[in-house]
Amino acid sequence: MRILVVEDEPKLAGLLRRGLAEEGHAVDVAGTGEEGLWMARAVEYDAVVLDVMLPGLDGFELCRRLRETGVWSPVLMLTAR
Repeated sequence: MRILVVEDEPKLAGLLRRGLAEEGHAVDVAGTGEEGLWMARAVEYDAVVLDVMLPGLDGFELCRRLRETGVWSPVLMLTAR
């Protein structure tokens, strides 16, 4: 399974990557909403793990734009709220 993690906190992104990789998944990490949008459009992911509170392009807007452009990968939203 190929998973995209969009998370701006490097420690959390690393933990998610390591944990998912240990379970046998291929994991790519994007540090910004803009980078995540570009990556999700360029590669077909089986799932996207998306931080809600990203600087600039936040998680809700990123998800909205993915759907508008026809990217229908399942999205798991992460939030500290």
